Amino acid sequence: MKYTKSELKMLSSKSGVKQLLSSSTPDTEEVLTFLKYRKELRIKQVELIHLQNWVVENNERVLILFEGGEFAGKGSAIRAFMDHLNPRSSRLVALPKPSEDDLVEWYFQRYVVRLPHPGELVFFDRSWYNRGLVEPVNGFCTKKQYQQFMHDVIHFENMLIDSGIILIKIYLQITKQEQADRIELVRKNPLRRWELTSVDENAQSLWNKYNRYEKNLFKLTSTKKSPWIVVDGNDKYQAHLDCMSEVLSVVPYQKTN
Repeated sequence: MKYTKSELKMLSSKSGVKQLLSSSTPDTEEVLTFLKYRKELRIKQVELIHLQNWVVENNERVLILFEGGEFAGKGSAIRAFMDHLNPRSSRLVALPKPSEDDLVEWYFQRYVVRLPHPGELVFFDRSWYNRGLVEPVNGFCTKKQYQQFMHDVIHFENMLIDSGIILIKIYLQITKQEQADRIELVRKNPLRRWELTSVDENAQSLWNKYNRYEKNLFKLTSTKKSPWIVVDGNDKYQAHLDCMSEVLSVVPYQKTN
């Protein structure tokens, strides 16, 4: 295998040597892929800081929803976004299952109280779309509740957008085999086994049902005003970069060279 001067420089860098020495049988191609990803990631993370500064200086409100099937990579994508953002004006929302009080409230209530304030960038690791996907697939809501949600959600989002919130909806898609591989990887890792829930364990057997609801979701809730941005999540590194590119292209901040 021949490498360019730039690639050799990457491999011989401090980070490159560290990656090569981290394995008894280092895969040079794999290390090079990771190093190229880190280089591109840094460029986009710097750009995200400029975006955040624009949000703060102009009292803008940006809300980014991350959705997708189990182990689609929502959490790791959000971490890549937030790694170098100012925590004073950025926030992650990852809600647990609804409490008894939540269940008798207006469905959107617990999300409304966590919407971005002026000058804030907020990430939702799953969102109100639980009721459009996870809940009906796993039998956590009634058919009537699902239908009511699908009827209300676009009106709700239009109100958010009309109030000045910049709403971005990202959906990470992976194949059934990729999901199975990721679940097995976590199951074998004693440090990560706690991540597996009953919903995760049932994901493979409910794959086809999930796909049906997913298609219906895109059909009924992706509008010109509030579209879904579907990102291939099978390659986590590329997915992170693609998600960032989408956000950077949607938010009307002043791009840098």
